[in-house]
Amino acid sequence: MISVAEIQDYLVNLAPPDLAESWDNVGLLTGDPAQKVDQILTCLTLTPDVAAEAISEGANLIISHHPILFRPVQQITSASVEGKMLLDLIQAKISVYCPHTSYDSAARGINWQLANLLGLEEIGVLRPVSAQGEQAVDPDRGAGRFGTLPAEFTLAQLNQLIKQALKITALQFVGEPDFRILRLGIACGAAAEFLDDAHRHGCQALLTGEARFHACLEARALGMGLILPGHYATERPAMEQMARLLYKQFPTLKIWASQNETDPLKWDCQDDSI
Repeated sequence: MISVAEIQDYLVNLAPPDLAESWDNVGLLTGDPAQKVDQILTCLTLTPDVAAEAISEGANLIISHHPILFRPVQQITSASVEGKMLLDLIQAKISVYCPHTSYDSAARGINWQLANLLGLEEIGVLRPVSAQGEQAVDPDRGAGRFGTLPAEFTLAQLNQLIKQALKITALQFVGEPDFRILRLGIACGAAAEFLDDAHRHGCQALLTGEARFHACLEARALGMGLILPGHYATERPAMEQMARLLYKQFPTLKIWASQNETDPLKWDCQDDSI
């Protein structure tokens, strides 16, 4: 039987914890490394619906991109939604591992996957970092990605490409539809703070999941496009990919991406004038 520790070793190699942001909480957050595993569920966010799925299907390990216990807690009781969920998982002996920003920034992590999905060429890192214990910066390690599109697109054309690639029907954006883009920056989730980095690397636009109003104003002031397909849309596919990668490494296990997980945001695409 394969242990939680063996799965953890694979995940640490895939998404090294030293790549995580200083404010993040990554790694094995609940559970026993010696516990045996025969079923793994992956998800973007561990919610009560996802936890119930893991329990009912007999999962031993959940790999949730977003961390549980993100902020310090003083008590874990059934009085809160998160507390009850954690108690249920502990009672069911389900361990939880959360890679979060280490997976965002890994050499073949979420941002690289998005860049590859969109066909970017000459992919680089928006904020390179040095490997642990080394002085030199590794060009494949760090936060965000950028690259050159296969051809020059208008912002409207690029929006259509992104919707098709992410299998969504709507997105938000900043910029004129006929604005032309050849170089694109990518930072999954909620990462409009990478606008300056993308601008410095000569990008005409930044793709991220969501952004605050003032970040949208900043993009306009920089003369850049800002494309916002949604937090879920930019990160959930990578957790489906995580399930595939794990199954390739551990083919004797049952591994699946949560079937209960959905985007909490709904998009109204109807034209009320019709």
